[in-house]
Amino acid sequence: MTIFFLFLWYFFSGDTMKKEIVLLLLFMCSCFFVISFLTEEDTIVLEKEDRGIFVSYIELGNYLRYKDKKEAKEVIQSMVSNIDDAGFNMVLLQVRTFSDAFYSSDIYPWSAVISGEEGVSPGYDILKVFLNYCHKKDMKLFAWINPYRIRGDSDVSDLSVDNPAYSYLGTDTVFVSSGVYYNPAKEEVKQLIVDGVLELVSNYDVDGVLFDDYFYPSGDVDAVDFQNYQEENPDTSIEEFRLMQVNDLIERVYKVCHKHDVLFAVSPDGNIDNNYQKHYADVKKWGSSDGYVDYLMPQIYYGFYNETKAFVSVLDEWENLASKVELLPVLAFYKVGAVDTFAKSGSEEWMNHDDIIMREIILTRNLKQYQGFSLFRYDYLFNPELETETTMSEITNMKKVLK
Repeated sequence: MTIFFLFLWYFFSGDTMKKEIVLLLLFMCSCFFVISFLTEEDTIVLEKEDRGIFVSYIELGNYLRYKDKKEAKEVIQSMVSNIDDAGFNMVLLQVRTFSDAFYSSDIYPWSAVISGEEGVSPGYDILKVFLNYCHKKDMKLFAWINPYRIRGDSDVSDLSVDNPAYSYLGTDTVFVSSGVYYNPAKEEVKQLIVDGVLELVSNYDVDGVLFDDYFYPSGDVDAVDFQNYQEENPDTSIEEFRLMQVNDLIERVYKVCHKHDVLFAVSPDGNIDNNYQKHYADVKKWGSSDGYVDYLMPQIYYGFYNETKAFVSVLDEWENLASKVELLPVLAFYKVGAVDTFAKSGSEEWMNHDDIIMREIILTRNLKQYQGFSLFRYDYLFNPELETETTMSEITNMKKVLK
């Protein structure tokens, strides 16, 4: 009713200044109306909406390290139940982070994260146990892989002889800088990654395979390969060359997954420019072409008042990019209650509001290619040591739109 009277005043007033004031008030009222609508509990929910939670090697280490089989199974069962009880139906489980494995593999050694030493089995198959509990609850499990990273720093002293990277040390197949990485331009590296995916989808009943946003490392990792390629293709830039290498891998992994009726997804940097300038992930091609990915899961780790990258504008960019694949955005629950320095003037948004994730879920559901959403990561929702009044309020508000 207030808006109606403001409109009449605007229509019949001859005062220009009054009209400008009324227009501003109308705009503010409209914004209030939209925000009120977004906080309604009876929002539309897709019948088959995917709702995922990322479980990283950090959680696996924190909760499972040095536990025996019986204790570990109880912990994993509890983790899966927590996710299910919160209204989620998908686990994105990190199964390879440092050229290793959280499952029984003939290619990669057991991760040191659980047993304390690379190559030493924890005494049970972590992926198998997660799969068992997830599928009992009719929940999906995606095997999350970091394809190129070998170590997070330059120390390779604890690299086991069973790690496929070990035999490449001292060659340009492995690149050592602030971390240790495989060279994405090498055919033997691509084949290693493809073979690892093939082993996974052949031996485990996973619902999907997920690559995260780490592709090309910084530096001249592929300098020799590019130089050799340029001898026959002098007009190709380094950027084009690197995009070609990653595209080749993505296409080959997609084919392997689909031969085994497994979905393939990539979770790229939410900043589209970064994908081309830093990671060399050709998300525009993947989103508009057949044969690369089934899902794009962009990490849209921004609030509404982020001065550099506001959530709504970034969401719109991804919607325009993806015409052939489903979108399943990843939201930054880890920022709830924290200062977001990179947001500049919006740095305190996550501290001052406790309904950001809820509103982001609602807006995400309007995407034409919408498949669902995911939250990063498990600890920030379920670890009592990280629990704050803001996170609990955010969870309460979020559950209103998960009914």
